Amino acid sequence: MYIRELTTFIKVAEQGSFLKASKELYLTPASVMNQINKLESLVGVKLMERTNQGAQLTAAGRSLCKDAKKIIKQSEQAILRAHQIAKKEQQAIRIGTSILRPCKPLVDLWSKIDDGTLPVTIRMIPFDDDPASMEVMLDSLGREIDCFAGPCDSLTWNERYNILPLAPLDCRIAVPRKHRLSKKDLLLWSDLDGETFMLVKRGDSPVLNRMRDEIEAKHPQITLLDTPHFYDINVFNDCVQMGCVMETLEIWKDVHPSIVTIPMAWDYKMPYGIVYAKKPSDPTKAFIQILQDWLCTGQIEYS
Repeated sequence: MYIRELTTFIKVAEQGSFLKASKELYLTPASVMNQINKLESLVGVKLMERTNQGAQLTAAGRSLCKDAKKIIKQSEQAILRAHQIAKKEQQAIRIGTSILRPCKPLVDLWSKIDDGTLPVTIRMIPFDDDPASMEVMLDSLGREIDCFAGPCDSLTWNERYNILPLAPLDCRIAVPRKHRLSKKDLLLWSDLDGETFMLVKRGDSPVLNRMRDEIEAKHPQITLLDTPHFYDINVFNDCVQMGCVMETLEIWKDVHPSIVTIPMAWDYKMPYGIVYAKKPSDPTKAFIQILQDWLCTGQIEYS
C-alpha cells in the first residue's frame, strides 16, 4: 500500500541518526542510507541534512514525515477494513427468495436464533418461479445461491441436494374469489364434485401422487387438470381465468389477490424445508448446523 522507504524515513527522522535507525530496523547503516537516497530521488527534493551529529529534517522533510505517518496509518486501516469485509463476505449466506418460495420463514426462524453475535450474515438473492428459472436456480445452488426454503417433496431434489426439514405444511384448496366455494370455511370431498381440479402432474411428488390416486379411485366426479412440477404465478392466473380449484399451501394464501385459500378435510401434508447443495461451503455448513441444533434442542452449539 506504500513504499517501504517511508517507514525507514520516519524511523531515521525519529531517531535523528542513520545508525540508531538501522538498529531499530535490523538493517545495515548503508542500507538505510540507500533507502533515504532512493526516497529523495523519487520525491525530487532533499529531505535530510547529513551531519556528523546525525540527520536533521529539512522543511520539506518535516512536511513529508508528517504526511507519511498519516499515509501509513490510513493504509493500515484500509487493509484492516478489507480483511473485515472479506471475512464478512466469506460468512454471508445467500438465501434465494421468490414469490412462491419466500425467504421470510427462514429469516424469521434465524431471527429467533441469532442474538446478533453469531458469525453469519444474510443476503437475499431473488429468483423467478417459472420452471425454466427454477432449473437455473437449482443448478446454481452452492455457487450463486447457498440455500432456499420451500416445499421439498421432490424425489429428484432429495437425491441431488441436501434438505433440512422444517415443519410440514397442510395442503389446502385454492379457488377464485367469485367461485361458488369461496365463502366456505372448510371443504369436503363432496364439495369438489363436478369441479376441475388443478394438480401437479404425476411423477416427482409422492404426496401429490397419493392425492391423485385417491381422486382417481374414489372421486371420479372430479376432473383432473395437470400443472407443471413447479408452480409459478401463471398457475394461479389460470386458476382464476378458468374458474378451477387447485391444490395449494397456506404460505401461498396471499400470492394472488383473486384467490381464496380454504382448508380441506383431508390429511395431506407437504414436506417443507431448507434446500442446499450436496457439497456446501463452510459458512453454509455452519449455518445449517446452527439451525439443526436449534431445531433439535432449542440450543445453539457452534465453535
